[in-house]
Amino acid sequence: MWIADNWKDYEVLDTSSGEKLERWGDYILVRPDPQVIWNTPKSLPGWKKKNGHYHRSTKGGGEWEFFNLPEEWSIQYRDLTFRLKPFSFKHTGLFPEQATNWDWFSDIIKKSDRPLKVLNLFAYTGGATLAAAKAGASVTHVDASKGMVSWAKENAAASGLGDAPIRWLVDDCVKFVEREIRRGNKYDGIIMDPPSYGRGPKGEIWKIEESIYPFIELTTQILSDDAKFFLLNSYTTGLQPAVLSYMINTAVVKKFGGQVEAAEIGLPVTSTGLVLPCGASGRWSK
Repeated sequence: MWIADNWKDYEVLDTSSGEKLERWGDYILVRPDPQVIWNTPKSLPGWKKKNGHYHRSTKGGGEWEFFNLPEEWSIQYRDLTFRLKPFSFKHTGLFPEQATNWDWFSDIIKKSDRPLKVLNLFAYTGGATLAAAKAGASVTHVDASKGMVSWAKENAAASGLGDAPIRWLVDDCVKFVEREIRRGNKYDGIIMDPPSYGRGPKGEIWKIEESIYPFIELTTQILSDDAKFFLLNSYTTGLQPAVLSYMINTAVVKKFGGQVEAAEIGLPVTSTGLVLPCGASGRWSK
């Protein structure tokens, strides 16, 4: 398992009864987590003295309850700054477990003997984009949500990357890759963090089990001959590390060589010393 254990401004304090107790900078949040199927005593004071609590509804969705929580605040990871705000369906605008992947590809970018062009697909609020840009890459950031791209730009400005070589694009990721193929554009690294289900700007349907392998095959057409890395993330239960490894081996290694690793990713839990699983990642490098 790859563990995001270099955070100072974030930690999972405890987990119990379908929820996790988290510290985001100076604030404590309680949010649901489907992996937490154990019931242990909620003895830490944060369970009662939280700043925000997302309550799941039995009908789906849910709502936030706040206790002295600002509308927006910031935390840092290494030399990156992220603006946070609780919004729909329990999210804050950041997936802290992804820091283990940021560290991995940042190291590859820094050690490269040339400047790298990186494509970040389903790029959300830009955690991976900022990490790649800070490491020295020029980055193309693509997400179907205009609001998420705006949020990512704010994170870039807060991180001192307002003038970094980043292209910000609001677009359907599949349509964008198809156009890049026609244009003959190539990338030295590709990052993708696809949703289980989603819609593009014009209502395009995305179902990961049906769409992900054809999309991986499609993106291999815009990998450069001397590409350095490919990263695929999944929060979908059915896509285990071995499945990610199999897809990347079949689509990428057959064309480019290199090697694949895949594993669960997770976050350390302070109260127990155990690790909370947070999905899986597949990594190709050469």
